[in-house]
Amino acid sequence: MKTIHWTVDKKQSPEKLYPQIAQAAGLLAANEAVAFPTETVYGLGANAESDEAVKKIYDAKGRPGDNPLIVHVADQEQALGLVRDIPAYAMKLMNMFWPGALTVILPLKEDRLSPLVTAGLSTVAIRMPDHPIALALIKQAGVPVAAPSANTSGKPSPTEAKHVVLDLDGKIAGIIDGGATGVGVESTVLDCTKPIPVILRPGGVTKEQLEGAVGRVELDGGLADESAVPISPGMKYTHYAPNAPMTIVKGSRAFLQQTVDEARSQGMKTGILTVEEHKNLYRADAVIACGSLSQPESVAANLYRVLRQFNEREDLDLIFSESFSEEGVGLAVMNRLMKAAGHRVRSE
Repeated sequence: MKTIHWTVDKKQSPEKLYPQIAQAAGLLAANEAVAFPTETVYGLGANAESDEAVKKIYDAKGRPGDNPLIVHVADQEQALGLVRDIPAYAMKLMNMFWPGALTVILPLKEDRLSPLVTAGLSTVAIRMPDHPIALALIKQAGVPVAAPSANTSGKPSPTEAKHVVLDLDGKIAGIIDGGATGVGVESTVLDCTKPIPVILRPGGVTKEQLEGAVGRVELDGGLADESAVPISPGMKYTHYAPNAPMTIVKGSRAFLQQTVDEARSQGMKTGILTVEEHKNLYRADAVIACGSLSQPESVAANLYRVLRQFNEREDLDLIFSESFSEEGVGLAVMNRLMKAAGHRVRSE
């Protein structure tokens, strides 16, 4: 398959944006799969109402069929047409954080979407992205758009169009290059089918922000359980993994260096994922900074780019990562790092 490439400037006015993405929207409406930028990562979109279209997502990504997809909408009205039994707190959160990096899980209206989207569940994960290209594309396509991250399943999510090209060129109908994404980690997924909302996947909207809006918010126990039945995207399987095995090291910088030195003494080529403040303090074959300690959001924004940078070093045998505070967006960062590492941790 020949993949069509478009370059779109998200800073253009909507009047100029719409004609530029009309071809991509037409492909979505015709049940083809198209990659596009959001404020979190690049998504691989297809018509959520069509089995034929959604199957193209799974085929292109090599994604397991029991892993549900997020449905992206252009406005709240489109979302309300898909779901039922919406609790008041969910409406409040949608009003506060949409468009934005918050996905809500709600009961699905019968026969509204392809069962491939929900993996046969009676609920659906839905969000309104905060990105002018994504919103224009969905609006023009005229259909709800199922869209997981636009990468080969299990590999680091794409934050630039070149990452999508590397993974999916020739496998999908089109790729819209809208520049680098901003948030860098996927949306927060919140189960809103219970009296108290439950975070199933931490992401761009923090637990602290949610609690500031509606009070008590719980963390799902399945976040640390790889055997849990997935009711949310991102809950199952080792995700985001670089090619070389990764281990998270919890402890002092001296302990991390000792761990690396032990591997190097055995002839291993090693990499270290760290922050700008510590970059010059380590010795390894590749030391890559992933943002700054003083700006936790920068660590999230750069995480997947750095994981892909490690993949460019084909000589590496092992990668070791510093651990991060789980406050704020750090919860999402550590969630993704744990999955990238396959839950391999070494503690001092």
